[in-house]
Amino acid sequence: MPAPRTSSVVYGMAAVDCRGRVADRAVLTALSWTPDTRLDIREAHGLLLIRHDDHGVFSVTKKGHLRLPATVRHRCCLLPGDRVLLATHPQRDLLIVHPPAALDDSLVQRHTQVLDGDPT
Repeated sequence: MPAPRTSSVVYGMAAVDCRGRVADRAVLTALSWTPDTRLDIREAHGLLLIRHDDHGVFSVTKKGHLRLPATVRHRCCLLPGDRVLLATHPQRDLLIVHPPAALDDSLVQRHTQVLDGDPT
């Protein structure tokens, strides 16, 4: 059995639309990000790190969406329709976007263990 949850991370899933927007009300609410909240968006090791930054050049849209810039979408091979895992870390005022390729990297080994009967 898995250990009880001790993290305050809030998770969400969203599809990337044709303009690079993703929306999940729960994650934005957990971070207290509202429309026009200024953001810094960076790619690191195949993930997108998004932080509140009063001087950021990006922002939450008027409709409460995050618009992922084309440059970072291309670096992460994100296409319209791709579903991403959103993980918030409220204490760090941080949202991490996990593209499908990053999820594959993280989960393939675990899935192999489970499917091959390895209990570790």
